[in-house]
Amino acid sequence: MSDGDRILTELWSIARAAGDEIMRFYKEGAEVQIKDDNSPVTEADLASEQVIISGLRRLDKEIPIITEEAFAKTPEYFHIDSEKPFWLVDPMDGTKEFLDRNGDFTVNIALIANKLPVIGVVHVPAHNITYGGVVGGFALRSMNGLAPMGIQVRSIPTQGATVVSSRSHADDEALEELLTKLDLPIAERKTVGSSLKFCQVAEGQADLYPRLGVTSEWDTAAGQAILMSAGGHVVDLKGNPLAYGKHGYKNSSFIATGQPLADQA
Repeated sequence: MSDGDRILTELWSIARAAGDEIMRFYKEGAEVQIKDDNSPVTEADLASEQVIISGLRRLDKEIPIITEEAFAKTPEYFHIDSEKPFWLVDPMDGTKEFLDRNGDFTVNIALIANKLPVIGVVHVPAHNITYGGVVGGFALRSMNGLAPMGIQVRSIPTQGATVVSSRSHADDEALEELLTKLDLPIAERKTVGSSLKFCQVAEGQADLYPRLGVTSEWDTAAGQAILMSAGGHVVDLKGNPLAYGKHGYKNSSFIATGQPLADQA
């Protein structure tokens, strides 16, 4: 087993254990607080975070861990050397989806090296689906606890592309302008929560995920790793690969695709 395989196996188990904690609160109810940025955080987020931090420290005590909730509390403690490996974690991506009880929330864990995601896992606790990938190697999906199967991106169908966009952060006018610039035939539009949008492109259920505006790096790193592992691409609006370890761990607008686009907006 290669180092990448071994790390992915460990992350897979950690993410599923964190998902079990989330589902406990999903069934029983979770107390909600509002953070300084006016976004919600629940007991489920915090319980998942503790499971993940403990698991990653057992895996490697030296690699720094950046998590959404820990950073929100004490951002001054998270100045790292982005040239060295570090973990990016969103213990529950899609807290609003969790509160709306639509099931589209995920556990995201990624390893960053040389400012790019190299290994990632996205677990969907409510649907019992887990995605994982090693960039330059392979991407996998397991459904209902069955053996993982390989996934890969598809070529855009002749009838047009399927576009996935965010349910919670829609900007219809700007999205329409971007799609017009890309000049792609569009066959279908879907709105999906959390990092599932990356996964749908990675498994060939969609072709394009444009995201306009600011996101946090822990929102995108694991999904990007899986999409890249499946043969896809994530670039900013100038066509540069979406990199990590930026100031404040913030991303600018980006486009995630299965096949490279000839002309970026």
